[in-house]
Amino acid sequence: MLGLLSAVVLFNAFAFFTNSRLTKSQILQIWTFTIAFQIFVDTYMNQKFHGYWYFDRGIDLKAIPALIVLIPPVNMIFLNRYPFGYPLLKRIMYVILWAIGITLYEWLAVLPEPWGYFRYGWWKITYSLLVNPLLLYIVVKFYELVRKFENES
Repeated sequence: MLGLLSAVVLFNAFAFFTNSRLTKSQILQIWTFTIAFQIFVDTYMNQKFHGYWYFDRGIDLKAIPALIVLIPPVNMIFLNRYPFGYPLLKRIMYVILWAIGITLYEWLAVLPEPWGYFRYGWWKITYSLLVNPLLLYIVVKFYELVRKFENES
C-alpha cells in the first residue's frame, strides 16, 4: 500500500504542477475516459480471465486508488509532453520510451507489500511491454478526438 500511495501522490503532484497544455475540460475528459477504460479492462482481466489484479483477487476496496487516481495523472503527463506535430518517428520513439517506463514501473509494482500492490495470474510483464504502446496510442487518439470536438464547438 505504501508504494501505491506514494505513486499516487507523486504522479498527481507532478501532473498538475507541470501541466502546460491540457485545459480543465480536457483533464476531466482524460480522467473520465481513463477510469472507465481501466475499470473495464481490469475487471475482465481480474474477474473473468484471472490475468492480473491489485492486492487480492476479486473486488477489493484497497484497489480503488489504483483504479481512479493512479493512471489518469500518468496519462496527463504523457499527453502534456507528447510531440504533436512532430515527425512520425519522433512520436513513435516517445511512445516506445513511455511504454518501457510504464513497464519498469509495473515491475516495481509487483514487489511484495508494503511497496508492491500488483499481482500476476498468467499475465507476464512482457505482455505489458507489448500492450502498453497500444494503450498509449488509444489515449492519444482519444485526446485528439476531444480537441476536434472542442474546435467544432
